[in-house]
Amino acid sequence: MNSLSRRSLLGAAAVLPLLACSPPAAATGDQASERRFANSPWRHKTDAEWRAQLPAASYVVLRQQGTERPFSSPLLNEHRTGTFVCLGCGLPLFRSQWKFDSGTGWPSFYDVIHENIGTTVDNQLIEERTEYHCAQCLGHQGHVFPDGPRPTGLRYCNDGVSLRFVPT
Repeated sequence: MNSLSRRSLLGAAAVLPLLACSPPAAATGDQASERRFANSPWRHKTDAEWRAQLPAASYVVLRQQGTERPFSSPLLNEHRTGTFVCLGCGLPLFRSQWKFDSGTGWPSFYDVIHENIGTTVDNQLIEERTEYHCAQCLGHQGHVFPDGPRPTGLRYCNDGVSLRFVPT
């Protein structure tokens, strides 16, 4: 079974199948963040351990860089005060006050806890994009675009199945 078929089966209706891309283990990004988490036990989990730990749709996104269907995440309607953390390892990534409605169908934020993410260049589509991932477990979170609101002008477009909300 090829990678595209496997993703389609694993993700069921909640995840869009994408072309295969390399896992985030070869990621580059904020070098201080990468060094800080270099010995993280989360980075040494096997694929079987990740499959057992994560819901199927989250596994496809976090570990295989898939993407969920737009407007399918319950986090789109999450407006309480708190923190959005990586579903894979619990590392805090976003503060609730940074969330905004981008109209794209994915939870979007104009800022991120910078020391807790890494980035890679994603050339899977026609134009080059910047993919970002959890610096601790290397789980794929989404892509960042230069069309967000002030004060940063950035839009961190995140897959909801990659996050968990922790209310204050």
